[in-house]
Amino acid sequence: MQVILLEKVANLGNLGDVVKVKDGYARNFLIPTRQARRATEAAIKEFEAKRAELEKAAAEKLAAAQALGEKIAGKTVTISQKAGVDGRLFGSVTNADIAEALTKAGTAIVKAQVRLPYGPIKAVGEFPIQIAAHTDVVVDVTIHVVPEAE
Repeated sequence: MQVILLEKVANLGNLGDVVKVKDGYARNFLIPTRQARRATEAAIKEFEAKRAELEKAAAEKLAAAQALGEKIAGKTVTISQKAGVDGRLFGSVTNADIAEALTKAGTAIVKAQVRLPYGPIKAVGEFPIQIAAHTDVVVDVTIHVVPEAE
């Protein structure tokens, strides 16, 4: 299916690109999340009329993401979890836990923005993670997992 992108999509294209994607990807993800529209003649003409407005909105999103990135760059967040004597956690620290801890620390983060390169954290220690505030803004943050005091 041919779609026109209404914003930058990672590994697909930039705002205004007309790309061919699988039907299911377009119908189930791109179109419902308003990241793309079917590339009909009418949609392309309507997009060209609104292009400046959409580019301005995209620039504002990027600026907000860069400000958020500068605010949390290099930050260290401490999370306490129940752990055994050997340092393994009973359970794990997931992206939802990290997003909640960052939000409590004063930075509103959604769990979808947290990238765990090695999967959920299952041990005590310091772990580097990434926060993707925007497709172009990825910031490194350190998570310090400590055992919960009994």
